[in-house]
Amino acid sequence: MPLNIAIDGPAGAGKSTIAKMVAKKKNLIYVDTGAMYRAVALYILRKGVDPADIEAVSKTSKEADITIGYEDGVQIVYLNGENVNAFLRTEEVGNVASKTSANPAVREHLLYLQKQLAASNDCIMDGRDIGTVVLPNAKPKVYLTASSEVRAKRRFDELVAKGEEPDFDKIKADIEQRDYQDMHREIAPLRQAEDATLVDSSYMTIEEVVQVICDLCE
Repeated sequence: MPLNIAIDGPAGAGKSTIAKMVAKKKNLIYVDTGAMYRAVALYILRKGVDPADIEAVSKTSKEADITIGYEDGVQIVYLNGENVNAFLRTEEVGNVASKTSANPAVREHLLYLQKQLAASNDCIMDGRDIGTVVLPNAKPKVYLTASSEVRAKRRFDELVAKGEEPDFDKIKADIEQRDYQDMHREIAPLRQAEDATLVDSSYMTIEEVVQVICDLCE
């Protein structure tokens, strides 16, 4: 049976960074669920479907077969067999993805593809509902969090490093608002799975968090 690791947690907790490092250390596939939503958006765009047309998006999204693999150590997203990495990060695709990801049929289709991927590969996924909905049988499951103060400081420091002059209080307020929305959304709200290990990274280094998760795999 494949090794499946689920990491859930609020925005800014470092889930993707940690998941990628664990994947490399444990030789797993890191499943970038966000990139999968972007691949669906790309397919919708290529088909000329209006992202606001719920019925058309629902029907067309089912034609998109999306898988993830690696070539020379680089993660590749395949859309119906085509490497579409070069097309996923455009603003146009991002805008369409933000609209179509709210479509229940798109979510259902990707949920099916993600479960298929996990059933046949050693992998790690991160998100808001991986351990509760996508991979309920994953072992181990981790709920990775940090205080809103710490998460805001991390984001603040990132922006300062880029030469920007961010407002710390606004960043913190935005994070807390995002937490509330994620925890109270109607479909698959953010919550800690009953069998998940809580890891608070507020005062831990990235390497320490990675080691905790790797130890849970033993």
